[in-house]
Amino acid sequence: MDRNLSALQPALVWKHFAEIVRIPRPSSHEEQIRRYVLDFARSLGLECREDEAHNIYVRKPASPGMENRKGVILQAHLDMVPQKNNDKQFDFTTDPIDAYVDGGWVTADGTTLGADNGIGAAAIMAVLEDDTLVHGPLEALFTATEETGMDGAFGLKAGLLQGDILLNLDSETEGELYVGCAGGLDANMTFRYAEVPAPAGDFKAARLSVKGLKGGHSGIQIVAQRANANKLLFRLLNAHAEKFGVVLASVDGGGLRNAIPREAEAVVLIPAASHKAFADAVAAYEKTVIAEFEGIEDSIAVRLDACEAPAGVIPADAASKLVKAVVGCPDGVVRMSVAMPGLVQTSTNLARVVSDGRSIRLQCLLRSSVRSEKEALGQAIAAVFALAGAETELTGSYDGWNPDMKSPILKAMTASYEQLYGRKPAVTAIHAGLECGIIGSNYPGLDMISFGPTICYPHSPDEKVEIASVGKFYDFLVRTLANVPQK
Repeated sequence: MDRNLSALQPALVWKHFAEIVRIPRPSSHEEQIRRYVLDFARSLGLECREDEAHNIYVRKPASPGMENRKGVILQAHLDMVPQKNNDKQFDFTTDPIDAYVDGGWVTADGTTLGADNGIGAAAIMAVLEDDTLVHGPLEALFTATEETGMDGAFGLKAGLLQGDILLNLDSETEGELYVGCAGGLDANMTFRYAEVPAPAGDFKAARLSVKGLKGGHSGIQIVAQRANANKLLFRLLNAHAEKFGVVLASVDGGGLRNAIPREAEAVVLIPAASHKAFADAVAAYEKTVIAEFEGIEDSIAVRLDACEAPAGVIPADAASKLVKAVVGCPDGVVRMSVAMPGLVQTSTNLARVVSDGRSIRLQCLLRSSVRSEKEALGQAIAAVFALAGAETELTGSYDGWNPDMKSPILKAMTASYEQLYGRKPAVTAIHAGLECGIIGSNYPGLDMISFGPTICYPHSPDEKVEIASVGKFYDFLVRTLANVPQK
């Protein structure tokens, strides 16, 4: 494996990215990366500060002769999604990402790479370092804890930023300019129960698992209709648990709120007399879902493996209600956009189901570019779980970013891209949540565009960034800065 990222072009971008991937920075553990950026800015003699929300702000004066241009804010987030393969021993709070070159791509060994949004941060640092570039007044905004709640963007206070234009470097398809994004809402459901002793009698303990799914970003990959491990696991339990007398002891499915669940498992007790029949049903179910997701998923595995017997289990009534609520919970694409064909308008991802002996907690991340649809979907999910006796809390709501097709920077960037590459860029919106909408609410006069290189499979261990696209993205960024209109 070639791990020398610094040998790639453009050299400054890859130099900084090679350093960034060595710095642990999962969401809420960003102290080291913040210190790295601040030390870097100070080494260049640039004005910099950290605000109360742990965003990092850097200012670079205009290059000679460009002082009368509109001010540009370059924005990226510093945290990354910590996802790894089940067999990978890795601690995201201490271990450096093992990034390497794989053909025309850079990827990581068994973990997320952090190109989302490390490449954007590296590009900003390259611009700050390179004094040969032509640009107007620049500000760099490195936001905190974007992946788990956009905390930095929500905490950004009015009056800090001075620029007229915000370039968000957190999109994932080169050649596309994003002018709008979805809003979001978290649905947090809780079943409370008192664990009861495991039943007496002849039972066999087993771990029922669903694994091998692709997962991915719950905004970007949701349109691919990939399997959700939580939904597959509970569909199986709903179909066969009661029939074979299976007792549910615990469940642990999914991970982060913005990642489509790749794995889910439940510890169960199976009457010895029913064990073989249940095992046969599990094997048949695996064949069923493999056939259903043919062409979408290629490594689905549904397994029943012996394990240590649990001392306690979830009461039968609570387990039954949980299973039915998860089966009934909406998941995936809810509605496609009519105004922009191919764009998901509204979706939800059943991201997490986990028990701890006292409660079962579930989490869905809802997205929509239409506020009323997002709110209605939240109420629908709350209704499903209310019928099952669970509490639901709807939190973290934020609105989307409405497109401005008459944007001056959109016009200028479209012209710059065509000059560079002989074709116009695609202008579109994204179903993921971008910080533009939140930042724009505090700075309503900002002219905003989001763009970036090509990153595939973000929020999963298959994440990779195309090397050639990083070069095109950075050249386009440099040309954009040189062509910013006058004030």
